[in-house]
Amino acid sequence: MSNEATLPACPQCSESYTYEQGDLLVCPMCGHEWSADSSVAEDDLTADSVVRDAVGNVLADGDTVTIVKGLKVSGGGGGAIKVGTKVKGIRLLAEPVNGHDIDATVPGFGRMNLKSSVVKKA
Repeated sequence: MSNEATLPACPQCSESYTYEQGDLLVCPMCGHEWSADSSVAEDDLTADSVVRDAVGNVLADGDTVTIVKGLKVSGGGGGAIKVGTKVKGIRLLAEPVNGHDIDATVPGFGRMNLKSSVVKKA
């Protein structure tokens, strides 16, 4: 296990109190979680060039993601997308629409846009 001095600062709030929890790094100050693997490449990538999931993993076209927050669906039939729903073959939008940066086909709901902050790479 790494000691505190070798762990990176939180990318969200820049605090240095980061600790390891399994494969993730966690910030106790703001609650942000991210993949230890993604922090290595973080300096090489600009914030504008990548889309990250709720825990900081970099997303790409074709990835499979899991919904991490229950979502109410407005329009058509309404309803809700349950936590844990798997969405396969996502497509990242070049230009986000109202904060939604993923285009996906959600099982039982059809094609819709999602926010990367409510999904986790599977």
